[in-house]
Amino acid sequence: MGTFVVANAMIVEVLFLTGGTGRNTTLRVAEFFGLHAALLMLFQLLLVARLPWLDRRIGMDRLTVWHRWVGFTLLWTVLTHATLAVLGYARLDGVSMARTFAALSGVPASLLGMLAAALVTAIAVISARRLRRRLRYETWHALHLMLYLAIGLAFAHQLLEPASFRASTAGTVHWWALWLFAFGAFVGGRIVLPVWRNARHRFRVAAVVPESDGVVSVHVTGRRLERLPARAGQFAIWRFPGHNHWWLANPFSLSAAPDGRSLRLTARAVGSTSAGLRHLPVGTRVLVEGPYGAFTSLHRTRPGALMIAGGVGITPVRALLEEPTAGGVVVLYRVRSAHDAALVDEVRHLVAARGGRLHLLTGASSAGVRPFEPGNLHALVPDVTERDVYVCGPPSMTAAVLDALRTLKVPARQVHAEKFSLA
Repeated sequence: MGTFVVANAMIVEVLFLTGGTGRNTTLRVAEFFGLHAALLMLFQLLLVARLPWLDRRIGMDRLTVWHRWVGFTLLWTVLTHATLAVLGYARLDGVSMARTFAALSGVPASLLGMLAAALVTAIAVISARRLRRRLRYETWHALHLMLYLAIGLAFAHQLLEPASFRASTAGTVHWWALWLFAFGAFVGGRIVLPVWRNARHRFRVAAVVPESDGVVSVHVTGRRLERLPARAGQFAIWRFPGHNHWWLANPFSLSAAPDGRSLRLTARAVGSTSAGLRHLPVGTRVLVEGPYGAFTSLHRTRPGALMIAGGVGITPVRALLEEPTAGGVVVLYRVRSAHDAALVDEVRHLVAARGGRLHLLTGASSAGVRPFEPGNLHALVPDVTERDVYVCGPPSMTAAVLDALRTLKVPARQVHAEKFSLA
């Protein structure tokens, strides 16, 4: 991915430097930012295309973080491009920026660019953490989809600008190839592949099993599940259109290793969608997108493993425990009380079958229970630097564990953490 981005950035630089001098310096600089804004939009499309080969190597959570930061970089690049374009034309015509802005809004190419810039700005505003926390996920997600309209408008804007698409034959070929590749990857990953998989496998609810108060497991069956490329530790995006609205979707981890006959998800009732899982009728149609995630044994580097889970974050860890671990496994399961430890009997059985150790860490942090401070973690697992470490749990717990692992000098390549979310 890095090589692809750097190579295309260099090509854009060459196209810019060989594309002429422009009508004045300000407009030339505006064109520079415009070309890079287009490149950032193409990169955004690839980051959200959910391509399996990219997800398996990088992980959906890291791709999501990249998407967020590229988005804010795109915002400032677009605003800089728009401001310099208006300023450049104002200087060229010797009039105010306000009059130039009004005049440009009547030019189709400029109007499309203005609309794209306005949408990018609106999306960035609602994605700011302070405002994002005030919105329901479904509301935020629906508004965030305007990004695709912004990219479409930006594509049309660039298509009408001779300085970018039609400055040279090489430039035209390069931009068309980039846009077609990005759009093709997006349509293939977000539409074609999910539709094909659901038509092929025809997922349905086979059983609903309450695990404890507020925790439920849903067993899903289908056709030819042995051909579904799912691995222990991954998650999928689940929709139950016969029970909820089709647009309501949640990322839930696989809580058991896929066996070619069924899939199992386990969720805690923390929202309307997850709380309603307990009442799913057997036979309900299920739409599955995925599986996703790099939280798998494919990235193992050491024989032994340390698996750290908090709350319902035990679900992918429980699935990973079904895979053999040559160097032994240690599981640290953090919960407020033993009553909150979902799937603990299954975890205990799997750990014992592999000759490992399970530490059930109970108690509230407010009461001074901090097992993931570096000294405490090292006392629990003295050979932590010799193990692959898998971490899944609430953001605060995950951050504390990662800080402790850095302090203990556990190599980054041995640390695997994933948030299992898309926002």
